[in-house]
Amino acid sequence: MKPIWIVDDDQSIRFVLEKALLREGLPTRSFTGPREVLQALGTAGDADLPEVLVSDIRMPGGSGLDLLEQLRQRMPGLPVIIMTAFSDLDSAVSAFQGGAFEYLPKPFDLPKAVELIRRAVEESSREQVAEEGLVEAPEMLGQAPAMQDVFRAIGRLSQSNVTVLITGESGSGKELVARALHKHSPRAKGPFVAINTAAIPKDLLESELFGHERGAFTGAQAMRRGRFEQAEGGTLFLDEIGDMPFDLQTRLLRVLSDGHFYRVGGHSAVKTNVRVIAATHQNLEQRVREGGFREDLFHRLNVIRLRLPALRERREDVPLLTRYFLQQSAKQLGVEPKRISDPALQALGQFDFPGNVRQLENICHWLTVMAPAQVVEVKDLPPEVALATNSAPPAAPVPAAAPSQAVVPVSPVAAMGAEPPAYPAPVGAPGAAPADSGWEQGLQAEAFALLADGRTDVWDVLTRRFETRLIQTALAATRGRRIEAAHKLGIGRNTITRKIQELDLE
Repeated sequence: MKPIWIVDDDQSIRFVLEKALLREGLPTRSFTGPREVLQALGTAGDADLPEVLVSDIRMPGGSGLDLLEQLRQRMPGLPVIIMTAFSDLDSAVSAFQGGAFEYLPKPFDLPKAVELIRRAVEESSREQVAEEGLVEAPEMLGQAPAMQDVFRAIGRLSQSNVTVLITGESGSGKELVARALHKHSPRAKGPFVAINTAAIPKDLLESELFGHERGAFTGAQAMRRGRFEQAEGGTLFLDEIGDMPFDLQTRLLRVLSDGHFYRVGGHSAVKTNVRVIAATHQNLEQRVREGGFREDLFHRLNVIRLRLPALRERREDVPLLTRYFLQQSAKQLGVEPKRISDPALQALGQFDFPGNVRQLENICHWLTVMAPAQVVEVKDLPPEVALATNSAPPAAPVPAAAPSQAVVPVSPVAAMGAEPPAYPAPVGAPGAAPADSGWEQGLQAEAFALLADGRTDVWDVLTRRFETRLIQTALAATRGRRIEAAHKLGIGRNTITRKIQELDLE
């Protein structure tokens, strides 16, 4: 095993750490300053290089932070633990910004210091293995059998121009699959053009898809090519096709049938040579039965169907994806990548990820910025993960979820349904929720779930639910007397009257 290098000008610190680590079977090598360390690095063989380096922050002849900076350049994967007797904010911030594994203030508890060093040793070995597989960023990641089936399907379709329908929950990576299908197809040298049909207003979508002629409508001062023309010779990816307006479905069907279309306001047919890949999180068969989607268009799109599994269906991929996203987040922010402990990975693996891979990526961005230490522990995970993986029984019964939805504990905010009781019991009344039920965490979890689902009305949705429950509770406490309820809430009489009307609480 490679040794633990200890750097400190205080002989007593070196002696104590050496003896404690040797009792744990961990070999050591000690230095009095950064200059000795750098000289030893230049002559050491691979077996003599440090597994972990523990360094004081202030020493004669050099700073531990300067040493840390040079080690980042020479050995970027080496865990470095910074010790200091000066427990100030600047030292802690500088240590972590420099990429330190952990910050250890003096005087330290010896067993805890040894435990920290052992954790750094384990993390060093694990990260070396993980980095071998992440040297080059892959198109897609996945070791689960369900993802391997997707990869095989992409391979079989690599020489085909057939229309493909990709289904899967929001955030599962449908656009990544579409890009992979394009990249490995005969059209790879052509453009890949993507459009989210649910994100564009109905009156603009037709022009976005097919273009328009000059003077076709107010503001059309010049001819504009649509996405079909932009994707000529390549691939057009129609995301969220299930939300396409019914009248535009007819125009799309005609293009897929004969390869011709008309620009808005145009009279000459435009021929197109485009491969169409569509995607949706909706059940299109159900949409057809409900009359919201054309059956003939469905069959035209559904030539080859690829179903992407939800992340909860391939939990074995969570560790691989987590480490990858942590590296990518650190690269984007220009900081040292965070490491994640095995218990934290286990907690993530138990989470259902209603927002799928996109939500995991967002969590890794959050951890890169918000996790206090270089190693992410269970306590550092965001509230929505902690709430969902908490073994304590929920305060309210959990309703049965649809197959495409994750089951999460019901929070006080999540329970604010569209049709609440006329006047719920106030806090402290029989059957009321306890005042310390952690509703702030519930609010954060509900907001995160809505954001991960791609909603753009989160503020309005949650504000309406919050105001509804707040006013109803105040009215219940005052037996329906509005003026008294407004006084207790600290708002005006006109305000509560207006809110009652806006929220349909009459």
